[in-house]
Amino acid sequence: MRTRDTDKQELVKQTAIQMIVEHGLESFSLNKLAKACSISVATLYIYYKDRDDLIISIAVDEAEKMGSQMLQDFDPELPFEEGLRQQWKNRAAQMLNNTVNIRFFEQLRTSSYEEKVHETFGSVFRDAMGRFMTNAMERGEIDPLPIEVYWSVAFAPLYNLIRFHVEGRSLAGKPFQLTDELMWQTFDLVLKALKK
Repeated sequence: MRTRDTDKQELVKQTAIQMIVEHGLESFSLNKLAKACSISVATLYIYYKDRDDLIISIAVDEAEKMGSQMLQDFDPELPFEEGLRQQWKNRAAQMLNNTVNIRFFEQLRTSSYEEKVHETFGSVFRDAMGRFMTNAMERGEIDPLPIEVYWSVAFAPLYNLIRFHVEGRSLAGKPFQLTDELMWQTFDLVLKALKK
């Protein structure tokens, strides 16, 4: 039995992500991936059962990394403003430094893989975020809200600013670059909307 080569496995993973981002899930195949990596298709079967296993495995690994980066220097016991500010810092850094991976997850979000990936997205991350929100409500820092409303107000503005930045243009089609000033101006508006 052949052994796994971690460098080769990383090459396969990064190449697969790039191919899916550039050409979509529909045109992605193990044959094309093997050719792009200059390896045999049989080598891929050392690491993965099939195409679905490869895509899901990569997504789970990347989601765990993303969740861990978003929890850096974050404690669910932090006061609401401080914790949310740390989340904005972490999420902005993670998304701006990993634009290819973000585009990879966007491809998956609108595919049949979405539910499988969502199920496996770090329970540690979900638990920490749930505790943070619950703590803020119990301390009376924010009103009780459905999670969907909270998330939409707390993070969607940041994600939209990052999307404009990555695309390089605003809604009006004008050039756009996210600055710290714009990000924290938006953060202040989000705080006003959520804090009691």
